[in-house]
Amino acid sequence: MAYNSLPAVAIGGPPHSGKSVLVYSLTQALRALDVAHYVIRAYPPDGEGDWFLEGDPETVRPFRRKGAGSEAWLAPLVRDIAQRHLPLVVDLGGMPTPDQEAALDVCTHAVLLVRQCMTGGTLVRDVEVHRAWSQRFGRHGLVLLADLDSVLDGVSVLEGDEPIITGTLAGLERGTRAEGPVMAALVSRLADLFRDAGAGLARHHLATAPVELAVDLAALARTLTIDPLAWPPEVLPRVLAYLPEGEPLAIYGRGPNWLYAAIAVHAFPAPFYLFDVRCGWVRALDLAAGAPDSGAPVTVAVTDRDGTMWLDIGLRDAYVDRAEVQGLHVPDIAAPTVILCGKLPQWLWASLARTYAGRRVAVVQPQIGAAIVVCDPALHRIGSRLPL
Repeated sequence: MAYNSLPAVAIGGPPHSGKSVLVYSLTQALRALDVAHYVIRAYPPDGEGDWFLEGDPETVRPFRRKGAGSEAWLAPLVRDIAQRHLPLVVDLGGMPTPDQEAALDVCTHAVLLVRQCMTGGTLVRDVEVHRAWSQRFGRHGLVLLADLDSVLDGVSVLEGDEPIITGTLAGLERGTRAEGPVMAALVSRLADLFRDAGAGLARHHLATAPVELAVDLAALARTLTIDPLAWPPEVLPRVLAYLPEGEPLAIYGRGPNWLYAAIAVHAFPAPFYLFDVRCGWVRALDLAAGAPDSGAPVTVAVTDRDGTMWLDIGLRDAYVDRAEVQGLHVPDIAAPTVILCGKLPQWLWASLARTYAGRRVAVVQPQIGAAIVVCDPALHRIGSRLPL
């Protein structure tokens, strides 16, 4: 594969060390500093993305997906990390197989996190586990940025920050964010690394959009006096009123699934593009109505709930390759209301929403416990919340 100068920082360590919480804490801190980056979870995804860590446990748990049907997800994922268009934080998972270690070949840096274990009544580093992970990173030539211990209780302690950040992170539990001197040092190190590598990228990406009107969501949020890190669904009518209807659009930046879906429908039937950090500018697909192919990479289960049709969309092999979705068939729905739920890339949310344009369409966002209406012939309901 061709060399990519943009950093990809692997976060690795054994299971139950707190890596998911650390990754979530890092990306939230970097977003608050307006540092361009993206998180990729390089293991058979179980749905523990930002939404799983942000939402009420009882609300989000039913949307979790465990495991993968095969190793077919691995090759496209490694390819996508290799051809990244932004700096990446890569969550490696706790027990990578030898094949899954291929993801490390396309990373550049690493952060090691190992939970301390109880020995003789004292918490100490698991030396064997630490050695195994250190050797794993070494085999793939990664530059180690931080070598950290993790404890459930106690105080975070920074032991050193040059050349490698060392110390102990405490309290990495779901529902919390990592704080303290160790976290501050790690965020600063990543922010410097990512900013140096990513200088000018946003301008370049927007300038190379495939249509004349390319909208930066962060800039749009500032124009509409909205927090770009917390888009409220109720703002959708203002967003759509600001953008031209039925004209080609390209959208750049971070935003919730319902925002992308609503703007994609707003542009319909004109082409709609969005920027995917893995492959650059991509166009929303034209999906055909009909009986889904039993071997398709995307599965669709339809449930009639009092006349409202719920489409639960899943990925057959945990990671979808865009090329495999070309020509995908989705159910032909005659009901007036369609609710879409699942864990999908933004381009697929946009494609599905456009497929069912003309009826009321809502997109589930689990962490807020609602489906957000993104399309409605009555118009006044756009942005409203339908309880799950």
